[in-house]
Amino acid sequence: MNTPLLPWWLAVPVALLLVLSGIVALVGSAGLLRFKHFYSRIHAPTMGNTLGTFFMVLAVAISASHLMSRPILHPLILSVLLIITSPVTAIFLMRAAIKREHRQRLAEYGPDEPGYLDMPHKAPLPRDLAQPPASDKT
Repeated sequence: MNTPLLPWWLAVPVALLLVLSGIVALVGSAGLLRFKHFYSRIHAPTMGNTLGTFFMVLAVAISASHLMSRPILHPLILSVLLIITSPVTAIFLMRAAIKREHRQRLAEYGPDEPGYLDMPHKAPLPRDLAQPPASDKT
């Protein structure tokens, strides 16, 4: 005899959560391909995959709680850790990108150029704006 593991009234929300998890993770991953700038790119998968994983873990917690006949909260602890660590990782990646851009800009300026000593605290102006415009004396 084949008896269903989950009753239909519980299998439907679990299935919907799993489908929603897949859709949200897919949209987050598509954002990685869609956006052109690094800072936009890092935001989409971080938020999409975190939310997608949360829905999946919630579905697992619901189905496991029913099968074990007691509340199972271990998957929820996993989702809390994921919600905390995923944005922190994204912040570290963004900081590394900012420092890399800063070092590249610093390499463009020589020690005799104006603004070189201010580089650690201020972003340099583009070369067109750094030079004063030539006066038109006619």
